[in-house]
Amino acid sequence: MIRAHLTIDPHFTVGPINRRLFGSFVEHLGRCVYDGIYEPGHTRADEDGFRTDVIELVRELGVSTIRYPGGNFVSGYRWEDGVGPRDQRPRRLDLAWHSTETNEIGLDEFATWLGKVDSELMYAVNLGTRGVLEALDVLEYANHRSGTEWSDRRVANGHPEPHGIRMWCLGNEMDGPWQLGHSTAQEYGQLASKTARAMRQIDPDLELVVCGSSGAQMPTFGEWERVVLEETYDNVDFISCHAYYEPSGDDFGSFLASAVNMDRFIEAVVATADHVKAVRNSDKTINISFDEWNVWYQSRYNEVDKITDVADWPVAPRLLEDSYTVLDAVVFGSLLISLIRHADRVTSASLAQLVNVIAPIMTEPGGPAWRQTTFFPFSLTSQLARGVALELKLDSPTYDTEQYGAVPIVDAVATHDPDEGGTTVFAVNRSLTDEVTLQIDARALGAAKSAKATSIFDDDIHAANTLAQPDRVAPRENDSVELSEGAITVTLPPCSWTVLTVD
Repeated sequence: MIRAHLTIDPHFTVGPINRRLFGSFVEHLGRCVYDGIYEPGHTRADEDGFRTDVIELVRELGVSTIRYPGGNFVSGYRWEDGVGPRDQRPRRLDLAWHSTETNEIGLDEFATWLGKVDSELMYAVNLGTRGVLEALDVLEYANHRSGTEWSDRRVANGHPEPHGIRMWCLGNEMDGPWQLGHSTAQEYGQLASKTARAMRQIDPDLELVVCGSSGAQMPTFGEWERVVLEETYDNVDFISCHAYYEPSGDDFGSFLASAVNMDRFIEAVVATADHVKAVRNSDKTINISFDEWNVWYQSRYNEVDKITDVADWPVAPRLLEDSYTVLDAVVFGSLLISLIRHADRVTSASLAQLVNVIAPIMTEPGGPAWRQTTFFPFSLTSQLARGVALELKLDSPTYDTEQYGAVPIVDAVATHDPDEGGTTVFAVNRSLTDEVTLQIDARALGAAKSAKATSIFDDDIHAANTLAQPDRVAPRENDSVELSEGAITVTLPPCSWTVLTVD
């Protein structure tokens, strides 16, 4: 029997759990918007054409903030195309995903949908093919009450109240050669700084996110962050991180340790930001918006889904519709553990994406909507992670991986709600073959009245929820929990994600 030991003390904290950690991302890509959140001909569509079954699932998921409208899409987007009478909106070529954009859904409609799912809008401006003026125009349209050209257009379009967007992304992945308007760090940093200063002349209290690297594997990683922050440090609040993970062949051991890479990524960006802070002798701290993260089988897209026919520009094609397994859900849950472990500096995050496109929610046109395996660790973590993240003392055996060397078999994080007195432990067992007995020293919490565990696991780690079997995988009650005089013991099944609540 493999054993691991965890010590919890509520006096040792990392930082508060910001609700924006449980954000998501909706891009005009594939069937995320059209046939995803919006399908006016569906039997479950409401008066605005939005699928109510999807609305119910998004609310159940517990999404706090949603980044919109991209992504790669935003670097070629003209936001004006998506406002005003629908019959007057132009159709455009979307160069990012080789599709046709109908512009049936734009800023106003999306803001309306956000009201239905009770989420906050995080808006990205186009700094790829556009710039300062367009950013000012969309800010005036969205947030100014009335009495100006753009604000009065919003009122005339049926939205008398401002949308009140607080958080704005200054472009997307501008370090990537695939990005329209790709530029050097200095060029982008100067444009982002100009845009930020201009936007703050309208509202100095906006929260602005500058583009970090599109991945830690980029050859400019680290240097990009340093140069961009040297240009923008006084004018922004966040720097972004993006990371996606997939297995390399059958190397599931390394795949299960993906959070090791995410930990290193976050810590490297923090170190770079704090270096710039020190050089500038600044009192200001830049935090991280990890506004794209997920398991994504990018190799499948490059080999199968990518549209390359110069004459083929479909509307809402089936792109990036990964079917997620139990194995994927365990890795996904471990990435959430990494984000919470860095709650002092990662104060916003966006699961990419929300519906159909590498998403926890899937839909079929004219048919049902269902939960993927990754839905469950997100919804349970969003529901149960409250208060502050705690510093833990974890003693776990290790195993060897091809990509990351020796890593702990068990990874865990805990949150504590000082007001309610509840504590939650999130843990993964990375072993593909062995269960682990996790012993928790919880004496510092006081007298624990009860403890309850829920796990995601299956004898078939490749089991998935599909259109044919939408409920094949679901969380299971873990009845192995034992509580005795401040000690809690729980058995973690092989290749599993577990949440333990202590009252």
